[in-house]
Parts: sequence; structure tokens; C-alpha cells
Amino acid sequence: MVNIIEVQCQSILTRAGGYLKNVCSHSLNPYIGCGFGRSACGVGCYVRHNTWLTKGREWGRFVEVKTNAPDIYHKTVEAEKRWAHRQDRPFSIFLSSSTEPWQPAEQRYRITRGLLSAMRDHPPDELILQTHSTGLLADLPMIIELSRRCSLRVHVSIEGDIERLPGLPPPPATVNARIDLLQRLNEAGIFTVACLSPLYPMHDPDAFFQRLGKVGTDAVVIDHFIHGDGTEQGSRTIKTDLPQSMATVDPASTRLDYRDRIAAIARNYLPVGISAAGFAGHYS
Repeated sequence: MVNIIEVQCQSILTRAGGYLKNVCSHSLNPYIGCGFGRSACGVGCYVRHNTWLTKGREWGRFVEVKTNAPDIYHKTVEAEKRWAHRQDRPFSIFLSSSTEPWQPAEQRYRITRGLLSAMRDHPPDELILQTHSTGLLADLPMIIELSRRCSLRVHVSIEGDIERLPGLPPPPATVNARIDLLQRLNEAGIFTVACLSPLYPMHDPDAFFQRLGKVGTDAVVIDHFIHGDGTEQGSRTIKTDLPQSMATVDPASTRLDYRDRIAAIARNYLPVGISAAGFAGHYS
């Protein structure tokens, strides 16, 4: 059972720091918490370790809905855009860094949709949409329109080619559904990035990346839980069930050099970005 609470936010555009500092100027999170938190992505979700957000609550058991988020965006966007430009950087929004914009609550509240609508009136210079969910397709017409008003790319999280790791719950959407999402976005002219974050062990990486290329994926980001969870040795993730589940499939996948091996294979098919640099749009 997910406890859903409606809240009023005072701000909605958060000036980026830490991992996101070189990715964007601002993050934007329509919700606090995530209705997908008890699915596979919730096990390895780096945000579950943020005690400032969880406040002692179990990840996946709560969602705070920022009901006034679109209004606050309208009121603050110009000031935040000026701040970004004073830093001599684009006004770049990452939606979202600590929640899923198209989680189950979005079907009822449409906060993400309201924010996208607000962006049509006040577009950023750059917009990065990050999702695990095929629910994004409900807003595809608006996303297409926004792509004509700003530099826009969609990051679709697909941790690897294994549908479900042993001992973990299922993902919010199947691997096939997320690859189909990449194809639909590409056909609509949207720049698409497949994000293997955190990277899972893979059965056949050559076939996987070849398939991503065939559906029109523009680039791949590969991010291991080591470094990726905000610690040098992945100590936050080690406290979860994810590393043991990964080791059951392939013990090598729990080491950082596994990321580099997979990236080398991926580069035979697609441009590849590593960790934060990849999320920032730097590929090689």
C-alpha cells in the first residue's frame, strides 16, 4: 500500500549540485517518493538512501504529490533561467532526478503533464526527461511540441537485457516495452538515450546493443552502482539485495571494470556515455 499525500511546494526548480552539477542547471521533481519504489528499479534506486527525502519512511511506501508544481514553475522560471545564464550555462532541466515522472500517481494527478504544459509557455534551453515507464507515451504530443522549442532528449532506463534478476521484484515495464518506447520516440523525431543505470549483468550485450541501434536509439549511458550511487565503492547499494542478485547471474558484474567491458562492446553499435558525463550528453 502506497501512502499518497497532497502537498504544496514552495519551489520546484532545484539548482543542481553534486552528481548533477555538470549534468544540468536544475532538477525538477513533481513528486517526492515513488510508486515504483518496490519494483526492481526501487531496489537499486540511489534516492532510497537519501534520508532527507525519506524521513524514515520505507522507499516505495509513500508519495508526496506537489499539487501546485505547475503554478510554482510559472512563478519562478524566469528568475531561475536568469540565474543559470549568469553562471554562463544553459537553463537545463532534468526531469526527474529523484522520482519517476510517469509513476502510477501521475495517472490521477497529472502533475508532470501540467509541468510540460507550463514549459510550452516558458521552455528551458534544454530538457532531459528520465523515465522507466511507458506512461510517457500519454504525453508524447506535448513532448514533440516541446522538442521544437528547446533541446530535448528522453532517457529511458533499461538496466540490461535480463528481464528479472533472481530474488528481485519485476520492473515497472518489461525490457521489450521499454525498447518499444525508444522506437516510438525515435519515430516521432525525439533524441533518445538508453540508460543502463545501474548496469545489470548481461546475457548477450552484442545482441542487445545491436537491437537498440536498430530501433533508432541515439546513444547509451552506462552507469555502475560503484560511483553511481554517490559513493566510491558503492557502499550504499551494497546494503541492498541488488549486488547479491547480480552476483548470482555473474559475479564479475559487481565490479567496476564490468562497466568498462560492457561500454567497449556498446561502442561497436552506438555512441556511449559513462556515468554523469553520459547523463550530461557527452558520448564517444
